[in-house]
Amino acid sequence: MKAVIQRVSEARVVVENNTVGEIGSGFMILLGVEKGDDKTEAEVLASKIAGLRVFTDENDKMNLSLSQIDGEVLVISNFTLCGNCRKGRRPSFDNAAAVDDASTLYEYFCEKMREAGVKKVDTGIFGADMKVSLLNDGPVTLIIDSKELAR
Repeated sequence: MKAVIQRVSEARVVVENNTVGEIGSGFMILLGVEKGDDKTEAEVLASKIAGLRVFTDENDKMNLSLSQIDGEVLVISNFTLCGNCRKGRRPSFDNAAAVDDASTLYEYFCEKMREAGVKKVDTGIFGADMKVSLLNDGPVTLIIDSKELAR
């Protein structure tokens, strides 16, 4: 699984002119599921993200996690994170998981974020054409590949 995490002051996702997910301070996460990903990777990734200490404390140091600031999360499915741009000019998405597998792991990841103590986890609509807007705070942007995390 690949995740692009952005620290935000606010974020929302709109589908067909309707807001389907919206958060205040926290993380907007773009999540890509690759072939071969499993529940263990979703668990490890959710735990890592929930514990990231990138919110500022009283000394203006990045030292606090989501739970310490009562942060919220907006998770957006994004198969294009699995794109391979090594050859040619058109990305190959052969590494993206099949729709059913990706959808299941996406939902499982969101469940694990809730279990990790995130008070609000909103989502887009899996597979939909989504319009995402956010107010990046910092900016703080991290990229995490679950295959690179210690288990």
